Amino acid sequence: MTQTIPNSHVESNPVIRILFVLFVIHTIFISAIRAAEARPNVVVIYTDDQGSLDLNCYGSKDLHTPHLDELASEGVRFTQMYSPSAICSASRAGLLTGRFPARAGVPGNVSSMKGQAGMPTEEITIAELLKSAGYATAHVGKWHLGYTPETMPNAQGFDTSFGHMGGCIDNYSHFFYWNGPNRHDLWRDGVEVFMDGQFFLDLMVDEGNRFIEANHDRSFFMYWAINAPHYPMQGTEKWRATYKELPSPRRQYAEFVSTVDEKVGELVATLDRLGLREKTLIVFQSDHGHSTEERAFWGGGNAGPYRGAKGCLFEGGIRIPSIASMPGTIPQGEVRGQLASGCDWFPTIAQVCGVELPKQKYDGKSLTAVLNSTDEPSPHDHFFWILGRGKNAQWVVRKDEWKLLGNASDRSDRQQNSKIDKLFLANLENDIGERNNLANENPKIVRELQTIMQSHYESIYPDESN
Repeated sequence: MTQTIPNSHVESNPVIRILFVLFVIHTIFISAIRAAEARPNVVVIYTDDQGSLDLNCYGSKDLHTPHLDELASEGVRFTQMYSPSAICSASRAGLLTGRFPARAGVPGNVSSMKGQAGMPTEEITIAELLKSAGYATAHVGKWHLGYTPETMPNAQGFDTSFGHMGGCIDNYSHFFYWNGPNRHDLWRDGVEVFMDGQFFLDLMVDEGNRFIEANHDRSFFMYWAINAPHYPMQGTEKWRATYKELPSPRRQYAEFVSTVDEKVGELVATLDRLGLREKTLIVFQSDHGHSTEERAFWGGGNAGPYRGAKGCLFEGGIRIPSIASMPGTIPQGEVRGQLASGCDWFPTIAQVCGVELPKQKYDGKSLTAVLNSTDEPSPHDHFFWILGRGKNAQWVVRKDEWKLLGNASDRSDRQQNSKIDKLFLANLENDIGERNNLANENPKIVRELQTIMQSHYESIYPDESN
């Protein structure tokens, strides 16, 4: 039987009062340590412009991706995982907030110009959530969610940040790779740093490894947003030699994909070396489909049977490779075909880490049950995308096998422009390539999906009408 000390006795005896306070502090401290020790680490690896099938484990026969294939063999691979958007900034906003990108204030790309704001500061990121629970947090790599002190990573929940704030850089000079004037873009914790000539992907590995080693004895979260295989495609010499016989543009793209795979392997090896692999949830995912822009040699990625690419909401723009791995906790070597979204990782990570979600609207839903069972239904009975804002914004509603696209655009081949009906209804069960528009034959389904779209639009922009 546990004895309690009468309050009156504690209050009347200063020594006992001090000892009692110290006992309470010690108990709270020990409880906090045990809670922290029980919480897993989280590493989110977010690649840039990696196509729907651009891993061996997704069916590509001409690539070398052993490290990511091994990650899939040690975890769960998704076949109907969708990016939150088909463009860089919006996709990242959806991942980091668990909300439709437009709801998070990022319906499209934000500016890559210093001094321009991005995602609204009131949005709560995964980093902010986990930091509040005692996690060490780090951003490494691409940001592209704001270029002001208030919207850069250190103000969005990250204890440490290393990388570029804009959309893309040359991997050796670290200058913005888009248009002039020439702008250097490499930062550590909000301070510009100059590391001219050093390969950025190697710098990312070094930074990630240092963070893991420095925090190996506490719970940590790292957002490792690798800026590849996004252009400029600068694969290492090893992979340029490996793929020298492969025709362009697949050659340049493959060189960079395998470089990514190798660097991911180097990062994961540190977790293995430190005995952290079974204590760490690794989420690997592409931000959206492959690029068909001129800077990407008009293509190179593999969308397989899917129509579309980066910048559009056909399947090739938003259906992406995705893997979750935590040996001993998540099943190994399994495949999940349930509908899922990158927005789902926020609530999933919160649940895995035992951290309560803030009280606000989330569009993502936890995938923990899906990760553990092939028979568990998708947490979504439908999903919604909107890219851009206004009457010409692209949008999609996916429900069961039906998918309705509004203001559809096809980026499969950027050198050719194809006319597409304003409303395009596809049946993915019978037409995974989205070639046949069934809108005229199915007016009831079109109306149902339009109603869903309108409901979401009004919840995001309550003062507007579509």
